Amino acid sequence: MLSIQAKQTLSMQTRDGVRLDADVYTPGSNGPFPVLLMRQPYGREIASTIVYAHPLWYAKQGYIVVIQDVRGRGTSEGQFDLFAHEVSDGEDTVQWAAQLPGSDGQVAMYGFSYQGMTQLQAAQAQPPALKTIAPAMTGYQLYEDWATENGAFCFQLGLAWAIQLAAETARRAGDNVTFSQLMKASRDLPVLAPEPAAPDVLEGVASFFHDWVSRPSDDPYWQQLTPQLDRVELPMLHIGGWFDPYLRGDLRLYREKISCAQTLHHFWVGPWRHIPWGNKVGAVDFGAAAISPIDQVQVRWFDAILKGKEKTDLMAESPIKLFEMGKNQWYQLTCWPDIASPNARVATYFLQSAGTSHIRTDSGRLSRAKASQQIADVMVHDPWNPAPALGGHSAIPAGSFDRTEIDQRGDVLTYTTEPLTQRLRVAGIAELTCAIAASTPSYDLCAILSRVKAGKAFNLTQGYRRVDAAEMTEQVVLLPLHPTCFSLEPGESLRLSLSAACFPAYPVNPGTGTPLREIQQVQARIITLRFAIGGASGAALRLPQPPDVARD
Repeated sequence: MLSIQAKQTLSMQTRDGVRLDADVYTPGSNGPFPVLLMRQPYGREIASTIVYAHPLWYAKQGYIVVIQDVRGRGTSEGQFDLFAHEVSDGEDTVQWAAQLPGSDGQVAMYGFSYQGMTQLQAAQAQPPALKTIAPAMTGYQLYEDWATENGAFCFQLGLAWAIQLAAETARRAGDNVTFSQLMKASRDLPVLAPEPAAPDVLEGVASFFHDWVSRPSDDPYWQQLTPQLDRVELPMLHIGGWFDPYLRGDLRLYREKISCAQTLHHFWVGPWRHIPWGNKVGAVDFGAAAISPIDQVQVRWFDAILKGKEKTDLMAESPIKLFEMGKNQWYQLTCWPDIASPNARVATYFLQSAGTSHIRTDSGRLSRAKASQQIADVMVHDPWNPAPALGGHSAIPAGSFDRTEIDQRGDVLTYTTEPLTQRLRVAGIAELTCAIAASTPSYDLCAILSRVKAGKAFNLTQGYRRVDAAEMTEQVVLLPLHPTCFSLEPGESLRLSLSAACFPAYPVNPGTGTPLREIQQVQARIITLRFAIGGASGAALRLPQPPDVARD
């Protein structure tokens, strides 16, 4: 490894005269070197070391590393406005970084979450010096992938993030009172506010939260802040996690780019939540192979694209690397297992029930055979005591936990296979189809898949959506689950759990059809859902299966 010069703090000016500050780490030997750039809003000294190696490590691999505070964050000047300036500021920063002393004129970007979005927005501007990016765990489509999931607001995550960013604004302004209030609220989220879209702690505080809870999906706001990448041709290393809320955005971006790209795209997905990227995810240890390899993966990628090292080998590899939970090993695939593909391998399980799956976990079954006679399973959702969130990709904390006790609630329907006689592998986006009649004009549907072993049920993936419907009119609902990859061994069982809430990950649906910005807790109604089980319109779970491939 190379020696490193002392860290420098350097400043640049944007095209509108705003000063942006960055820490720069430069190898001590003679260059020139490519530049690795991260633009982030959390204080540049942190440098996303909660998931990545320190910039010093990257610099020792032969790169100038630049960690910059975005506009209005850290010590950079200007006013922070979520994603609003990142296209032009990103373009200006890339061009500035390319001209740093010792630079060879090539720039790559890396980072996750907000730092992933700053890469996409800089790429939108197509600065000539930007040669590749490595966006990780970022939403891409702001409305569909970040703010909501199938029309349901991502409440707990959105509120926690809004409070965090608002607290930083208060800290920069020296407003100790507001900062302290927000800090306290961050430790005890105000999820039970009388009006969920208007918590007192954010009243009078500038925050994206007010836009997110008030703007409908067709509002131009969302499109204006979503990266426009149709004409962008850059090699991209895409990184996601099975328990990360933004994985659907990572996958959307990867599939969109490979459909028309002339450049190299690789996609890695580990068994990780947003933070950290380790082998222990919730209550489950996925083994040594789950410890993040991403630092080494990124350096190999940057070496290939920017330095030409082993590029031919990289191009010859299978582009998709998925961690298979259960076997706890990495697999390589040449294409994403798409359930809609004509050649897709799909295992279909039909829901069967004795009519008491809400009260007995041995009443509901998942079977490869469809029951000829249709019955109704009935679920009653009480907003006073909604089904709670536990792990998954949307709750805090995320991950895999034992949900056996939740599955015994009377407002949760469960359907479980017999112990398997052969291994079941699932990779892709599972889909649940069911005919439902509701007692209210609106309701939510939550579906969770779990591994059942030794009397315990550990969640693997889940899906959630808001459904608006005519009262008591049966309609077919399609619910895509979060992307996943897992295997069950003989003797284990697969369980599907259904509920009408997952609180506070998502706000409680009052049943009235009222837009989120107008919801008041006092208006929430008891909701009765009737599920058609068996017969011609019986509910079914479709599981995409990967092709048989060799392990890494």
